[in-house]
Amino acid sequence: MSAEKILSDWKKGNFKPVYWLEGEESYFIDQIVDFAEHHILKESEAGFNLTIFYGKDADWAAVINACRRYPMFAERQVVLLKEAQQMRDIDKLESYLENPLNSTVFVVSYKEKKVDGRSKLAKILKQKAELFSTKKMYDSQLPEWTNNMVQQHGLTIDQKALYLLVDHVGNDLSRIQNEIEKLAMNLGARKNITEDDIENYIGVSKEFNVFEMQDAIAKKDFSKAIRIIQYFSANPKAAPIQMILPALYNFFSKVFMVFGAGTNDEKQLASSLGINPYFIKDYMAAAKNYTYQGTEKILLLLHEYNLRSVGVHDSGTDDAELMKEMVVKMMY
Repeated sequence: MSAEKILSDWKKGNFKPVYWLEGEESYFIDQIVDFAEHHILKESEAGFNLTIFYGKDADWAAVINACRRYPMFAERQVVLLKEAQQMRDIDKLESYLENPLNSTVFVVSYKEKKVDGRSKLAKILKQKAELFSTKKMYDSQLPEWTNNMVQQHGLTIDQKALYLLVDHVGNDLSRIQNEIEKLAMNLGARKNITEDDIENYIGVSKEFNVFEMQDAIAKKDFSKAIRIIQYFSANPKAAPIQMILPALYNFFSKVFMVFGAGTNDEKQLASSLGINPYFIKDYMAAAKNYTYQGTEKILLLLHEYNLRSVGVHDSGTDDAELMKEMVVKMMY
């Protein structure tokens, strides 16, 4: 079951006795828990019928006793167990989970991991609870998800602005949402987000960023690449080397896939590589500029300089100097 389905059911007044929310992607878990805390009960009902526990401090007996209480002056009560992954003796909840009270909505937030599928607890959850399991979104899915979030705010976004935003924020759905809300507040009557908006309101330079660094290397524009590296050197927080190298590796890994795709059709190639068709020409151009051997060499260099950036086989070379040295070896 998806987060959207759970929330849709709740808005219609359809509730199950137990909701177990687990996995690596906290955004969707937080979304469900926030709704349970603030919207299932009316404000006048919450004082008597909303109980919140935190796993680190929660006593299993107290949690069960709370769940077994009957609601006061309301149709149901809500019991939230947040950060349940930190709770000791969580398996002691099994006795309640086997026979939950229909007038209690018990919501458990079990972040960062999943219950061992071989355990008795896991088997009970599958039989008795609404089990919501989530994992980190793939980086390739972030642009589409972000674009959908933009549309939910009644806005549109230019393709390059979209990728600037995603590349800058990374795989943090809550932060992406916060940045979109910030943009929505600052746009005024306008409805389209541009590169200038990303620069002005998010603080990402539209000229000096990982995206432009990638473009400069792909096009073998040495002078542009060096200018960007110098900017990064003067502004270390703009794009640390630990952000740049994985982004370049992801790009050139897909460039490497171009050679084995067996087609020059842009639409088919974009689908095969799992990228937006808008950018497929960049990958094809890079493949043409570097050839198979050159792209393979770049991937090996990225691996080497990633190790050197964390001190392996390197005595402490400055990040900017590492980047300059790497770019020279890539292009010449």
